[in-house]
This record gives sequence, C-alpha cells and structure tokens, in this order.
Amino acid sequence: MKGIKAIADENRFKIIELLLEKRFCVSALAKRLDISESAVSQQLKILRKANLVIGIKKGYYVHYKVEKEELEKIGDFISSLFERK
Repeated sequence: MKGIKAIADENRFKIIELLLEKRFCVSALAKRLDISESAVSQQLKILRKANLVIGIKKGYYVHYKVEKEELEKIGDFISSLFERK
C-alpha cells in the first residue's frame, strides 16, 4: 500500500495533519512547517502520487486538500492488522 509509505515521512504526515484542518497553498504550508516551498512541493508531489491529496486551482494559487477516502483506506488497512491476531 503506497499510501502508508507516503505518510511515513514526518513532513508529509504534518502536511496531512494541516490539510485535514483546512486547505492550504504551498507557501502557507511552507510557513507553517518552516521549510522551503520547494521542499513542500516535493512532498506534495509524493502525496499526490499516492492519491492522498488533490490540488484545486484558485486564481493564481493551488490549494490542497486531503482525499479523505484514501486516508480512510490506510486507516482501515492498519486496523485490519490488529484484527489478524
């Protein structure tokens, strides 16, 4: 499951946490995480490939949001690991 690997990184996990609160653009995420916009863009690329976030164009900016269904699939998969015992 590629989504698990995608959220294993600390910065990507923090991005997911922030995006669960509300939509943010790259520059707003960079400020909140205290990392460069380039680094945020690279992390978002990985999250997009894992179908965990989607970008929505608003004027000059792209605002990102979490694809909650995909995140729920990861949660369900992790929960199923406990049920195997």
